[in-house]
Amino acid sequence: MKNYSIARSRRLRSTPYTSRIEKQGVTAYTSYNHMLLPAAFGSLEDSYRHLKENVQVWDVAGERQVEISGKDSGKLVQLMTCRDLSKSKIGRCYYCPIIDDKAGIINDPVILKLGEDRWWISIADSDVILFAKGLAIGKKFDVKIFEPNVDILAVQGPKSFALMEKIFGKKITEMKFFGFDYFEFAGAKHLIAKSGWSKQGGYEIYVENTESGLALYDKLFEVGKEFNVKAGCPNLIERIESALLSYGNDMDNDDNPLECGLDKYVNLDTDINFLGKEKLKEIKKKGVTRKLMGVVIDAKEINVSKSINLINGKNSKIGELRSGTYSPHFKKVIGIAMIDKPYFEVSETFKISINDDVFEGKVCDLPFI
Repeated sequence: MKNYSIARSRRLRSTPYTSRIEKQGVTAYTSYNHMLLPAAFGSLEDSYRHLKENVQVWDVAGERQVEISGKDSGKLVQLMTCRDLSKSKIGRCYYCPIIDDKAGIINDPVILKLGEDRWWISIADSDVILFAKGLAIGKKFDVKIFEPNVDILAVQGPKSFALMEKIFGKKITEMKFFGFDYFEFAGAKHLIAKSGWSKQGGYEIYVENTESGLALYDKLFEVGKEFNVKAGCPNLIERIESALLSYGNDMDNDDNPLECGLDKYVNLDTDINFLGKEKLKEIKKKGVTRKLMGVVIDAKEINVSKSINLINGKNSKIGELRSGTYSPHFKKVIGIAMIDKPYFEVSETFKISINDDVFEGKVCDLPFI
């Protein structure tokens, strides 16, 4: 496949770390929230193995924040998500599907509660800030909404804990998953959360002071030599094996949380008010007509740039593949697919066309590992 360069502009911004990752060998970019997001550092499989065994530093500044503060901030944040935040605590992160009035998913961010009247919505790839502003205007909420200057660094992998302890001390390893606290480095305080878009463990550093953040970036590589640290990025193989959903790939505004297996983040039996609540009640009562499932395909390679139909033995479409990759662990292609009822039963078989060749596959549960 021929590669093409990305034309940069104010609409597709670099990050404070771009010059560093380019010296470290980034080989591909994608776009994420109108910013450059590193997509590869050489071999996908080599990066996958390194991530699972060592530690990587990721430039994920494209994971932008929507800050909502003010008297009605809690009302607005709750209106946007189907997850009950009435008992949320300062210093905690919450995975929260954001939905519209028809229960279609707008985004699936992590929401950080910074104070009783101050929140960060750490968004996936869609313009949540416009959605929030529209709701605030329509509801006449007393809030302030803007994108703060925050550029996230992620430190991921099993050795991330030892590396971060070397720099910040034992306290950072004692945080619970999805907890956050403030840690000082080079004259600035950084919000650091025990979180990240891999199942290998690690941290996300919410950098507000660019000068201090760049010094920290360099320090991570200096100290991390003993842990075999490398520059990296979210890894397609690792995230599909772990069933970490990607907004815009595995799901979008045409899908609802119940179809996407996000039932535990849908709270319909409380008094909270959110958009799409009645629609979700209706869907739950009737039952979903399709569902995100895993698939295993007897193939050695795949490139999913658009949905690919899955066909059963009766030549009927049973669903569509939305993400896929070759897994060195399973030695087959694995993927995430939206499967129609009643075919989302485990072990349903199908055929799929990849590069004009037909391969067999079967439906399975998520996650794979």
